Amino acid sequence: MGMSVTISVATAQDAERIFQLQYLCFQSEAALYGNYRIAPLVQSLDSVRAEVAADCVFVARLGEEVIGSVRGSVAEDGAASIGTLCVHPRLQGHGIGARLLRTAEAALVEEHGAKKFRLSAGHRSEGNLRLYRRVGYETVGTAQGADGVRMILLEKQATAEAYAATA
Repeated sequence: MGMSVTISVATAQDAERIFQLQYLCFQSEAALYGNYRIAPLVQSLDSVRAEVAADCVFVARLGEEVIGSVRGSVAEDGAASIGTLCVHPRLQGHGIGARLLRTAEAALVEEHGAKKFRLSAGHRSEGNLRLYRRVGYETVGTAQGADGVRMILLEKQATAEAYAATA
C-alpha cells in the first residue's frame, strides 16, 4: 500500500466523506437483499452530520482519504450500539473493519462507561457476521429492520480490563 492506515475521531469536516463512503460501501448490501432502501443508503447528509457531532464516530484514513468509518453511542442502561461500520470496497479484507470496531469499543468503554455492545447485520451478510463473531460477538436474536431486511442481533460484554491494553 505504501501508506499506513490511521484511525482517528471523526470531525465535522469528515461528515460529507463519511456520507459518500457509506453510500458506496452499502451498495453491495443493497444488492444482496435486492433492497436499495436500506438505512445507510437513505440516510441524509444532515443526519450523518448530527451523528458525527453527537456520537462516538471514528474514521480510517489512507493519507487524506477517508476509507472507513464506524459509529457508536451508549444508552442510559450502559449498552453501546455500534453501527454503520464500513470500509472502502477496494480495502476490505485487510483488518481495517476490525481495527475500527476495536477503537470504537475502547472509546465507548473508556469515555462513556459502556457495559456491553450491541450491533446487527443482515441475515445474508456472511462476511460481516464472520467479522463480528471473530471479535467476540454472539447472536442473541433476530429482528425485522424498518426496511424489511431480517437482521441478526449480536452482543458482547465490555470489560474495562480488555480495553485498557488498547489505550
